[in-house]
Amino acid sequence: MGNHMFLQHYNTFIQAINLPVAKLCFHEHIDPDDIRNTYRTFTQPHPRFPFIRAKTIGAALIDLARFNDRNAYLEHIKAKNHGGYHAKRARKRGYVFSEIERNNHIDEIHEINISLDHRQGRPMDAKYMEKRDAFERRPHFRYYGVFDPKGKLVAYANLGIYGNFAAYSQMLGIRNNDGIMHLLLAESICRLIDEKQVRYVMYDTFFGAQPGLRTFKTILGFQPYRARYSLQ
Repeated sequence: MGNHMFLQHYNTFIQAINLPVAKLCFHEHIDPDDIRNTYRTFTQPHPRFPFIRAKTIGAALIDLARFNDRNAYLEHIKAKNHGGYHAKRARKRGYVFSEIERNNHIDEIHEINISLDHRQGRPMDAKYMEKRDAFERRPHFRYYGVFDPKGKLVAYANLGIYGNFAAYSQMLGIRNNDGIMHLLLAESICRLIDEKQVRYVMYDTFFGAQPGLRTFKTILGFQPYRARYSLQ
């Protein structure tokens, strides 16, 4: 291993041990099969670092307990070029956030999925290129979308409730500079704060994400944590 690579791994290790710890608990009774499968996915060995678990080091989380209400969260991300600022721009341009039934938007979802052949420097997974005939609706999931001023779906997110935390499983949008993805996340996070059902919300991890995606997570209030998972 070269000196540069060694220093990179060493710095990552030092960062990791200094991260705050979040205890994320899966509640099996919510949906036994899906919860068990997701728990296994989150705790399997990391593909590049087999000595750590997949989504433990640098988990991108927001501790929702920090915010008394949605206004406190929006205040936290309101600075210029932060998530709240861009979400506000999207609202002013006529975009609307709403819960959606995905089966009413099959064509629009497919159009979003195939709108780019690369995202975050990687080719789109082949499963996104195939048009679905129907979507299954899981009771512990929330399905959200953003509509343009003409009423067309231009972004969507699937958010799973797993126990004391929620996690985004899918999130895609048409690429533009109108702040639609900021609106999508900010509003769905506000809903979680309103409901007070979960302590944390997760958006994958920081380590391994492209710089642009890491910035996107940061300006919406996500921070890197060491996640400790349990299954109950």
